[in-house]
Order: sequence, then structure tokens, then C-alpha cells
Amino acid sequence: MRIRTDIILRVYLAYAILLVFALAIVFQIWKIQQVEGEKWRAMADSLSTAYVTVDAVRGNIYSEDGRLMATSIPQYDIRMDTRADGLAKELFYSQLDSLAWHLSNLFKDRSAARYASVLRNARENGERYFLVKRDISFHQLKKLKDFPIFRRGQFGGGLIAVRHNERIYPFRELARRTIGYKLPTVQPVGLEGVYDEYIDGESGKRLMRRIAGGVWIPVNEEEEIAPVDGCDIISTLNINIQDVAHNALKKQLIATNSKWGTAILMEVKTGAIRAVVNLSRVSEGVYGENYNYAISYSSEPGSTFKLATFMAGIEDGKFNLATPIDVSKGYAVFHGLTIRDSHTIPETITMKRAFEESSNVAIAKAINQAYKSDPDDFTDQLRSMGLGQQLGLQIPGEGRTRIKDPDDKDWYGTTLPWMAHGYEVLLTPLQLLTFYNAVANDGKMVKPLFVSEIQQNGQPVKVIEPEVINDQIASPETIEKAQELLKAVVEEGTAKRLFSTVYKIAGKTGTAVIADGANGYRQGKKQYQASFCGYFPADNPQYSMLVIVSSPSKGGYYGSAIAAPVFKEIADKVYSTRPDMQPDIREQYPQVAGVLPPVAGAAGNELLTVYRKLQIPFSVEEEGVWVAARPGEASLSVQAKSFKAGFVPDLKGMGLQDALFLAENAGLKPIVTGNGKVSGQSLKAGEKIKKGSPIILKLN
Repeated sequence: MRIRTDIILRVYLAYAILLVFALAIVFQIWKIQQVEGEKWRAMADSLSTAYVTVDAVRGNIYSEDGRLMATSIPQYDIRMDTRADGLAKELFYSQLDSLAWHLSNLFKDRSAARYASVLRNARENGERYFLVKRDISFHQLKKLKDFPIFRRGQFGGGLIAVRHNERIYPFRELARRTIGYKLPTVQPVGLEGVYDEYIDGESGKRLMRRIAGGVWIPVNEEEEIAPVDGCDIISTLNINIQDVAHNALKKQLIATNSKWGTAILMEVKTGAIRAVVNLSRVSEGVYGENYNYAISYSSEPGSTFKLATFMAGIEDGKFNLATPIDVSKGYAVFHGLTIRDSHTIPETITMKRAFEESSNVAIAKAINQAYKSDPDDFTDQLRSMGLGQQLGLQIPGEGRTRIKDPDDKDWYGTTLPWMAHGYEVLLTPLQLLTFYNAVANDGKMVKPLFVSEIQQNGQPVKVIEPEVINDQIASPETIEKAQELLKAVVEEGTAKRLFSTVYKIAGKTGTAVIADGANGYRQGKKQYQASFCGYFPADNPQYSMLVIVSSPSKGGYYGSAIAAPVFKEIADKVYSTRPDMQPDIREQYPQVAGVLPPVAGAAGNELLTVYRKLQIPFSVEEEGVWVAARPGEASLSVQAKSFKAGFVPDLKGMGLQDALFLAENAGLKPIVTGNGKVSGQSLKAGEKIKKGSPIILKLN
């Protein structure tokens, strides 16, 4: 009996303990839900939701004429929460086929049946963040939001659109290295890099929720803190000029099979860079913008440096343009090393003629004789003219510049004559051009400018004005003589092929021997760098330009033959698009000033448009589709001109385009001879037309 009682007591005790434990659990549940509920709910939210960064739209980069050179466009990844709260099973399956058909029709990458199959499988697998399509445009997204199921939004139809931005460059290779880029694993370069803090904008925040599998999905667009888009950069580049420079240089690089080339066009007064091309050989006949030679490449400039050498000697009174120098041997020896001219000049010549002929011997002898006892005077004069110092450009990566000093360890007895003709000094292309630009600008050296303004929503945030580096690099008298020398090179010297009666160019050719890797200068096959640096129009400089072509293997290697033609092609096209640079025709031909040009017949709207553009005075006596203009006392009298159907029109005095239109419209077959306006026609005006008859139009 006692044993039974003990067993019953133990059972009751066990039940009591379990009951107490159960009551404790119930109490704890009540406490967690009611007393501490707010605390634990906040903690749960903090563990399953989080704010993530939303990148701002990067600002645009524009050319100076307002065209997009770099921009960001929104792209969207489309995902679907197939188990969204409002997406009932009946709704999903009843509209699945219709949704699949619309998706297939929009993207054309899968059949409707395939879309239906993958969406059905996603639903059955309980996918909460199923990828439907990557990288769709905003235009496609607008259409997609009207599709069955998706038109119900995120909670009713499971549609999730995740935005990201793609950087595009509408003009592709044009100024690609100058515009630059920003990539996740690469240091930003160019304007994209240096102005990143402006272009990037301010990131926003988006509330995301973690679901099964550790996947994060957006909670609600209303919870998003919108990012602030980046500022726009207004560059100084002109896309039309950039295109001309790019194609001219590329064509020459291909023709000469050169390793690389650069062309830079600068506005004289402001320093604004209107075009900068950097092309290096990728493969046979293929060139790309892979390195910024204009800014970063340091080299010995060769003969283009002679301008600085001449200016230093003239400024210090060591010689003038009329000073005679003996170059009859065609070579000169300095401490056992020989300097030669590319061609022998069998006589004593003036220093001006030496510059025109780019004589290495003349300038080396003149500088060595003038400065050998005080070489510091020469190097100090070069530095006072702005050489040997970095420019502090808006774009980082400026290459090294060096003007040797007599105290340097690598200053030798041959250094002075070699420096005189452009060796044992280091300059980047842009540093050299900036010096020439200062000469064109009457001695005022301005810093090269790549960006003129930063804007936010069309309003200026920062305006960048031209900056003067050196008010006067040399005396006005020396600058005037330097300008005279540069004109003489084109008119009488090594760049005579650039001479034009339309406008004048001033500049200097350069041909430098460059090191061939470990072989140096004198072993193996020599490598050359051809260049031409100058400005135009010579009498009223508007633009300065430098063209360099490195290591050409076809068509020669002299600057006059390789670089100068590129300079001329770019300059011609720039000049042709700038009427303000061109002289008034009335000044060129005073005998026609004030003469009003009559017109035998032309399309009315087109003729009147021309008169208005040219500000030619006229009065319309009678309107018509076709008109003729006859000079009156102070203006042209414009009257309607009619052509009777079925009869040969009077085409004399008309331009070819209008004459062809009228003849063909009348049923005739025109045959054209000569050039100019119609001076005669084989069929008499007013004769009845036989359809298909030929009519010979004689132009004169």
C-alpha cells in the first residue's frame, strides 16, 4: 500500500512540475507579446529589414556646343514576387497566359509558352524574387506596367522593378580618353574622374526586406529616400571639331603605319581646348583612345623647341634675325659628338634663314657660342618663358617636364648645343602647345581649359574662367620676331606645303629621333617623332594647334610630310566653319561692293531665305513658287515667274539644281555640259514639249 501511495505522489508531483512549467511558458509568451512586444517587434524588423544605398544618377558631360558626350540612362531588372499577398492563385493562373504573351511580344527572347512555363514553375516553387528580365529600358518598363497581373503593382501583382544606371558615351571613341570613365575596380580617369564629386550626386536610401534564402527585396517605394542627381559638366570640347581632328589624325596614322599620334586644338585667347585626340595602334590599321598622350607623354620635342631657343637668344641680345651663321659644312662637332642638318646648306646664312630651314647646326653653334661661359643664363631664360614647369591642369596625370640645370649630374659638355635643337629637355605635347599659344597671344600664357562650367538642373554651380599663367613670357619685340619666324617657316621654309592664299598659317616643323626601347638612339633602326606646332590665321590668331605622329614606318618621317598635312586638314575645316574669321568679300573685291545680284529664276522660299541670311535688301512685288529678282535702285525687286505646262521652260540664267527640277518635271530628259549657271538650252523656250525629248543644258 505504501509503495502505491509513493507512486501516486510521484505522479502528482511530476504533473505539478509540468503544470508549473507550462504556466511559466504561457506567462512568458504573454509577457513577450503584451509587455515586451514592441521591443521584440522592433528587433525583428531590424534583423529582417535594412536600408541600402541607392546610387544617384551621374551628371552628364556636354561639349561646348551643348551635345551629350557622357550620360547615364536608367536600366531596370524586372523581378516577380509570385507569392505576393494580393496575388491569389485563381488570378495568377487565369491571367498567366496573357502575361506570357505580352512578355514574349515585348522582349522577343522567348516564346509565350516558355514564359508561361517558367512563371508557373516559379509560382509552384514559391519564388519571392524571381528574375523575369535584366536591363530593360524605362520605355519598356512603362509598357510592362500595363500588362496583366503586373498592372496590379508590387503587392497585388508581384511586380518588382530594380533600377540601376548605365553610363553611355554617344560619340564612342571621340575624346574618349579626355572624357574618361569610372569603373568599380579601376581608378577613374579624365573628366569622369577629376569631377567625380560633382558628377556623382548624393546617394539615397531604400528599405529592403530579407526573405527566405537570404534574398533582399524592396519593401515599398514610399519608404525610399530619393537620391540627388549629380551635376552636369560643360566641357570646352567642340564635337564637330573633335570629329574632324579625330578622322584627320586617324587617316594619317593608318597611311603611315605609325604607333600613335595626338592632335590638340586650343583657343588662343582663352586656352579652351576645342579638340584633343589621342590614338594608339591596337592592331594593324586599328587605332583607339587608350592613353592620354596629350597630357601625360613626356618626350624630347626636337625642332619645335627651336622657337624657345631662338627667343631666349633674341631676348638676351645674343643675336638677331639678321645675324650671319656659317652652316656650309652641314655638320658641327661638340666634344667628339656630331650634330648634322637633314640637308646641306652650302653657305653662310642669317639666323632667320636658319630657322626657316630648321638648321640644327646653326642654332647649336649660335647657342653654344653665346652661352658656353654662362649656361645658367640660357636655362634661366627658358624657365622665365614658362618652360620647365607643370601647368596644373584640370585633368590629372600631367607628364614630367624638365629643363636641365648646369648643376645637374647629367649636364655634360654637349648638353647646351643639344638642348638648343630640342634634345635633353622633356615636355608634354600640351606644355609645348601652351608655349606656342602664348606666342600667338602676344606673349600672354594662359592655362589650358577643359571645363568651363558646372551646372545643377541647368543652373550654374561653378563658372571656371580662363587663367593667366604668365602675363608676358618675353618682351613685345621678341614676341613680334618669334611671330615673324613662324610665318616665314610656312612662307619660305620647311612647311611651304601649308602655304595658302585663303588664310595664313604660322608654325614650326619638328622631326625628333626617339629612343628605340633598350637600343637607345644609335643602335638598331631609328625611330622618329614627326610634329608640327603653330597657329592660324597668322595675322589674327584664333586657334593654336599641335600634331604629333610617332614612329611612322611608311611615307617618310619628317614633320613637314607627316604631321603638317594633318594640321592643314584640321585648320582648313575649322576655318571654313568660322565666317567671322574670314575677310569680308567686299574688302577683297571692292569692285563688286554694293552690286545687287540678279537672279533669272529660283525657288521663291529658298531665294528669300538666302537674301535674309545675307542681309541683301529686297522687296516682293509678286509672290510665287518660282521667282526672278531684278536689281532696283536700292534693293532687289522679286517677282513671280510662271512656267506654262506642256511648253519648254526658259532655264537660262538658272542654277543647275533648279533647272534640272523644272526640266524633268516638264517631262524632258536633261543632258548637262559644263559648269556654272545655264547659259544655253537646245530646245527653245515656249516650244510645245514632246514627252521624253532630250534637252541639252549648257553651263557656263
